[in-house]
Amino acid sequence: MAPELTLSDPEALARTLSEPRAAGAAPLVTIVMPAYNEVDTIRDIVAAVLAVPIASREIVVVDDGSTDGTRDVLARDVATIPGVRVVLHDRNRGKGAALRTGFREARGDYVCVQDADLEYDPREIPRLLEPLVLDLADVVYGSRFLGGPHRVLYYWHSVGNSLLTTASNIVTDLNLTDMETCYKAFRRSLLQQVELCEDRFGFEPEVTAKVARLGARVYEVPISYRGRTYAQGKKIGLRDAFRALYCIGKYGVLRR
Repeated sequence: MAPELTLSDPEALARTLSEPRAAGAAPLVTIVMPAYNEVDTIRDIVAAVLAVPIASREIVVVDDGSTDGTRDVLARDVATIPGVRVVLHDRNRGKGAALRTGFREARGDYVCVQDADLEYDPREIPRLLEPLVLDLADVVYGSRFLGGPHRVLYYWHSVGNSLLTTASNIVTDLNLTDMETCYKAFRRSLLQQVELCEDRFGFEPEVTAKVARLGARVYEVPISYRGRTYAQGKKIGLRDAFRALYCIGKYGVLRR
């Protein structure tokens, strides 16, 4: 019997991530990057993802109707990069809608979400992929509350996050610490079984409820976090918190 692989197995992970695939073959990993009005960060975040040591990967940037010049940067500096595809929404439809578009475009065995705002460090993408690569998980959440370094900011945001995560856990019977995290990674085969509907930040409780209902193996790993202020472009507000609570009931309770 082969020995059981457990976190952390850096040698096994490095071998898998460094193995190239034949030309024309589907990539190992697709990084889906929703972007809306991120002209100041989009170049840097794409460059940081490209620097992650994954031999077989693609980046799908979905611009969700930006009006600040992000599209010009994408056309001039990003769309021509090998392994990067840019998809444009004709208008702003919301993060959930952008993710649905990116998921449809994804060809990789694994799909990882990467926001375009530099709050999450792409160097930690391999940490998210490890439980998937070692066949220990179907879904991985990167938790900002499991001990990683983070910028100290917005107490009431953390309280709201905790309340929403607890409410989600009650209806899904998961014991997540950070349901609202951006950093989520999936087996693409699992995503193909999930019909997603939410256009904005209701995506997070919706996808959590639906993967839980499928009985997916869910892991959490600690990540760092460098939160932005509203002056720096943070977009989540009270309206989104109320929508998340509504989605917890809609997808977690009413669909039981």
